[in-house]
Amino acid sequence: MRIYPTMELRNGRCVTLDKGRLDEAMVWHVNPTETARSWSAAGANWMQLTDFDAIEGRDTNAALIEEIIRTAEMSVQLAGGMRSREQVEHWIDKGAGRIVIGTLAARDPQLVKELARLYPDQIVLAVDVWQGYVMTEGWRTQSAFTPMAFIEAFADTPFAAILVTDIDSDMEDVEAQLGLISGLAEASRTPIIASGVVRVTDDISRLAYIPNISGVLVGRALFRKTVDLGEALEVAKSAHEPVAAFQ
Repeated sequence: MRIYPTMELRNGRCVTLDKGRLDEAMVWHVNPTETARSWSAAGANWMQLTDFDAIEGRDTNAALIEEIIRTAEMSVQLAGGMRSREQVEHWIDKGAGRIVIGTLAARDPQLVKELARLYPDQIVLAVDVWQGYVMTEGWRTQSAFTPMAFIEAFADTPFAAILVTDIDSDMEDVEAQLGLISGLAEASRTPIIASGVVRVTDDISRLAYIPNISGVLVGRALFRKTVDLGEALEVAKSAHEPVAAFQ
């Protein structure tokens, strides 16, 4: 299972949100570029980078994101405001390892299927769930899709992964989130990346044994220092190692 240390940007600063509320963002006074490099130094091969300004139609963080992609020394899975083919292809050309798409998949599923075929292993489908339905527009608009129906609509699409976030129980009820995520993982043909379920390292241990979970985002817990990235990477790496039979 892969650990994705996760950085969320707003106005050039690292932030974390409670249930997607931008007006209540917690600002972390760290250097984003240096933080990304420190994650690479700790052993991470991938990171998730979400641009909250792009979700609102602003390119405030564009230069910073390009710098992180250039200097992080690991692959970047980029999310936020990918509302057109041009935006997706722009960031692939700039070196993003993967692009996360949510709202565009609900608006224009045929385009997203085409992009997934054109860019194998570079397109990730975002499934953000609130009260049983998929949310779009940066978690502000409820769609008519249940998460299962949304995933089934893309059943034959060659996504790199499907990123699942249960906004409703965000960090408050990890057991409920694990129930939702494990159910979707069981039904999906595409590997699932879980978001919002890691408070402490033990949560990674539990997640590693759910079938078809290929990775997990870890953001707030890193900034709060309730999870050490090096330790989390070791736990994820060793979770499925064979254990000698009891004698």
